[in-house]
Amino acid sequence: MNAAYSTDDHYIHPSILNADFMDIGGELDKIATADSVHVDVMDNHFVPNLTFGPSMVSQIVERSSIGVDAHLMIADADREAPAYAEAGADSVTFHLEAAGAPIKLARDLRRKNTQAGVALRPATPIGPLLDVLGEFDLLLLMTVEPGFGGQSFLTSMLPKIRRARRAISEANLELSIQVDGGVSRETIERCAEAGANVFVAGSAIYRAQDAAEEISALRDLARAHTAH
Repeated sequence: MNAAYSTDDHYIHPSILNADFMDIGGELDKIATADSVHVDVMDNHFVPNLTFGPSMVSQIVERSSIGVDAHLMIADADREAPAYAEAGADSVTFHLEAAGAPIKLARDLRRKNTQAGVALRPATPIGPLLDVLGEFDLLLLMTVEPGFGGQSFLTSMLPKIRRARRAISEANLELSIQVDGGVSRETIERCAEAGANVFVAGSAIYRAQDAAEEISALRDLARAHTAH
């Protein structure tokens, strides 16, 4: 299995949802200084948009110089998620709301040499996961509603991030918290202070004049505001 991220450091995962798909190779090269490529998989059922399937993820894996972090916003995660591990993604994150047997699925993914992540929509409470956090490598807390672009960061999610980090620390687990939605120079510090250590940023990076410079700036801001 690929080594899990250290919760003592901070990681930037640009979302290629904001990339120019007429030049996907060049767009991947732009973010080569990031820690992973975040690939948003949508099926037009769990969320009202349609993006990539396993074959596209496989092509991105082959072309990318850094790891691939697949975020599955799909309805039938139990059946579909393993295909993304087989496509070569370093981590595969499915939504708790879309999984009938999340622990079994996480173990299936890990057996395929892939990190297993579980994601929660903003309104989904973290309580049901607290006793089983050790089954996962990554906890993704959405800071916007999944599947819709251009939304503002939900500051109401900061207490949820804090509760999750506290529970992880009390259980003495090495579990990363990823946040996705509205992450920018204006919001990343608050997320890091609350306990997140993996950050998905789309438009903040791809709309910047220099993507590498923006990645570095975001990483530095997060590291300077680590939760204590």
